[in-house]
Amino acid sequence: MDSNTIRFSRADSAQFFRTLNKRVNDYFKENKLKKTGNWRLHVKSAIMFALFLAPYFLILTLNLPNWVNLLLTIVMGIGMAGVGMNVMHDGNHGSYSNKKWVNKLMGSSIYILAGNVYNWQVQHNVLHHTYTNIHEHDEDLEAGRILRFSKHAKWHRFHRFQHYYSVFLYGLLTFNWAITTDFQQMYRYMKRRLSYGKLPSPAMNWSTLVVTKILYIVIWIVLPLVFLEMAWWKILLGFFIMHYVAGVILSVVFQLAHVVDEAETPLPDKSGSMKNTWAVHQLFTTVNFGTKNRIVNWFTGGLNHQVEHHIFPNISHVHYTKISKIVKQTAIEFNLPYNEYKTTRKAIISHFKHLRELGKNPALQYK
Repeated sequence: MDSNTIRFSRADSAQFFRTLNKRVNDYFKENKLKKTGNWRLHVKSAIMFALFLAPYFLILTLNLPNWVNLLLTIVMGIGMAGVGMNVMHDGNHGSYSNKKWVNKLMGSSIYILAGNVYNWQVQHNVLHHTYTNIHEHDEDLEAGRILRFSKHAKWHRFHRFQHYYSVFLYGLLTFNWAITTDFQQMYRYMKRRLSYGKLPSPAMNWSTLVVTKILYIVIWIVLPLVFLEMAWWKILLGFFIMHYVAGVILSVVFQLAHVVDEAETPLPDKSGSMKNTWAVHQLFTTVNFGTKNRIVNWFTGGLNHQVEHHIFPNISHVHYTKISKIVKQTAIEFNLPYNEYKTTRKAIISHFKHLRELGKNPALQYK
């Protein structure tokens, strides 16, 4: 079934989203706030870029011991994830600033993270945010054959062990962006004529992809090979460690919001119609975690407030803590779910338990 055939219900007799939207808008008006980022986001952006890029220049310019270089590559991986969650994410949602050029600039930071703006906006903004947790439509649930993230996906015998080996594969997320994923996605998305906004020129799109990949390799591999008196394999190992650390962080944060016991994976009926409206669908398929933890709130860029983010993707994450009270209260009033894990630890445990359940042979579960 093509994504275009999916239709969400328009029947909202209780007017949940209209009520919620009005309350959130009133909050911003009453407090004279913009929905975009503020000075706190700007300061955090500077810190994240520093965590990501400062170690790179230290390694490139100073003759440091190997163990120090190793620690710096780990810090780079943490910073890489931080830039992705806090800067790139808001930028590509258009919520970083009320100026389009600033959003475009911040969104373009994905190029130094090994990704591509067009691909990310289609996969995330279009497919994930529209068809959240719908099998064969939300590509965040697609991990090839090796991982089974939905009960509707085909089961293989090796899935019995996925709760053990999954975390090792999570580290390959951004590394795969760098070498294969972007090329495969662009071919697939351009063929389907998918886009977030105006469909870009194929020639321009492919040229941008190739040029940015070349520049990426030059910055992160060629320059260190030229300027560092270090064995080539150590440079490649450092590159891999940086990506692996970032990949584990990003993958785990993403999965805790959707691949857990509390998140549903509903399917459309034969005509392509979904049971709920789009906004209500987000409540059933999305989960918050660790929202009282200031460190988690700060570092994850509000991705632990996934309920708020999915209903209001164009509001910067710096406001999620405040509006979460409005969202939760309204959901309860309308007798709708507001899924949340009080701690990140509980969400992690739920995720791997859920993977274990999904790894069981479905043919045996119902006998």
